[in-house]
Formats: sequence, structure tokens, C-alpha cells
Amino acid sequence: MGNNYDIILIGLVAVFLILRLRSVLGKRTGNERPPARDPFEPPAPRVGDAPGEASGRPDNVVPLPTANAPTSRPPSAVTGPGGIRATLLPNATAGVAAIRAADPSFDPMGFCTGARAAFTAIVEAFARGDVEVLRPLLDGATFSSFEGAIRGRAERKEKAETTLIGFEASDIAAAELRGGLASVTVRFVSEQINVVRNADGQISDGNPNEVQKVIDLWTFQRDTKSSDPNWLLTKTESEG
Repeated sequence: MGNNYDIILIGLVAVFLILRLRSVLGKRTGNERPPARDPFEPPAPRVGDAPGEASGRPDNVVPLPTANAPTSRPPSAVTGPGGIRATLLPNATAGVAAIRAADPSFDPMGFCTGARAAFTAIVEAFARGDVEVLRPLLDGATFSSFEGAIRGRAERKEKAETTLIGFEASDIAAAELRGGLASVTVRFVSEQINVVRNADGQISDGNPNEVQKVIDLWTFQRDTKSSDPNWLLTKTESEG
């Protein structure tokens, strides 16, 4: 008889445990939602999380800004094709920021690329005495100076020969905005071969076998309120 009571007691405990488990786990009906995610799968990033973040905890991956994302300040340096350095020097930072505020399309490093192209065209045209190429690239006063030098060379029957080997750097050394007039000074470091020949074809200056490192400071200007996107050379000087 005692054994029967034991069996009944065990049965009651089993029923109690089954009911208890059902109340905690619920009853499957076939219409349950699937789990939100595999518990062994990394959690999906939340909206607004940067790549590499989940649950607000960043890992070591730093997201890069997209092309359309605003930048707080212009890029400071870049190395272009051929290892040409283009740097925004500290003295020019405030001026470049002011120019960018007036003209958001102004890209300092893109400007350096265009400035190198202008430098090449102007140097080569000046050596040839090609005023028609120079005219649209220079402002009035600078063109008059270049034209006068070319005319004087022609009167002396001299011929200039310039070979631009390449650039080492084209750094933005200074920049400012006055009213709507933007000015940017570029420090060009280039390698050149310069020779001047007299009327008899003899070398009067320079050495055709000597490559010289030349450092020039050229200032370009543009009216940011104008629809004309072109910059004009307004000043040239040599360093050293």
C-alpha cells in the first residue's frame, strides 16, 4: 500500500512540473514567430551605427567619410602622380577656409594640379615668346611685364630655351579672401634646364647639361563672385 502512495505522489509531482514548464515556456501551436536572429550570429548594426559598431560598442574599424559628407577643413596634403607633393602650409589654412566658404567648389589639392599645368604652360610659352598663349593666363599688369621681357629679348636677338624636367612640390604657401577676390600663392619646386643664346647661337647664360632646382612663388587670383572659373597669374617671384 505504501508503494502505491509513493507512485501517486511521484505522479502528482510530475504533473505539477509539466504544468509549471508549460506556463513558463508556453505551448507551441505552429504559428510562433521565428527567433529574431541566430544567437550565434553577430548582432546587426543599428540604424545610425557606423560600420563595425553593434550595440553601441565600436571595434577597431574607423568608417571613412563619403564623397558627399561635409568636411570640417580642407585636406592638408596629398602626393600626386610621380610623387609630386602638394601641401597646404599652416599660414594658408585660414585663407583657404575663407575661400571655401565663399566658393564651396574650391578644392585646394585640385587647385595645385591646375596650378602646375598653368606653370608649365606659362614657363614654356614665355621661353618661346608666345604672347597669345600667355595673354589669357595672366592679369593685365603681369602680362605687360612678360610681354616687355619677351620684346627686350627679341631686340637683343636672344633666344631662351627652357626644359621643365618635373616638379618636386607645389605647396599652397598663402591664401586670402578680400571682399570676393581670392588670392592663392603656390610655392613651386621644380627641376629645369635654362639656357639663353645670343644672336650667334652661342650660350650667353645657363648650361644645357645642368639641371637646376628652381623655387618660385606664384600668386593666382579669381573673383569668387564671377561666373568665370579661371584663375589668373598676378605675381611671380623667386625664392632664394
